[in-house]
Amino acid sequence: MINLNYELDFELPHVTTYTQWAEACCAVEGFTIGTINFIFCDDAYLLKMNQDYLDHDYYTDIITFDYVQGKVISGDIFISVERVRENADTYGDGFNEELTRVMAHGLLHLMGYKDGNRTDKALMRKKEEEKLKMFHVER
Repeated sequence: MINLNYELDFELPHVTTYTQWAEACCAVEGFTIGTINFIFCDDAYLLKMNQDYLDHDYYTDIITFDYVQGKVISGDIFISVERVRENADTYGDGFNEELTRVMAHGLLHLMGYKDGNRTDKALMRKKEEEKLKMFHVER
């Protein structure tokens, strides 16, 4: 089950397209979905989460809390819509493209992919690109 929660004035367009795509992303990696909560929020909300739970004092576009058991994906994925918009402008991607990339990033973390070093980051980026291509095929 995929739940979408909004802590700001934003709503994910084409909800079914996104949820079916998320399920497909997990399935292609050999995982099934338990409960995934996407929580869309603003920078202030996510900064507070980062400070309170991770002891980090900086803005980020995503924080993922992992409740995975074996091959069943469960977790909370907090996404700052403000940060996604800013990153889309900075990198020249459209907002929907960047949002999809960040959603894929959170799912990939739940599947065990890391991004703490150069090698892990390269693999994460490759997997993000694969998942973005899947989104465009799904549409």
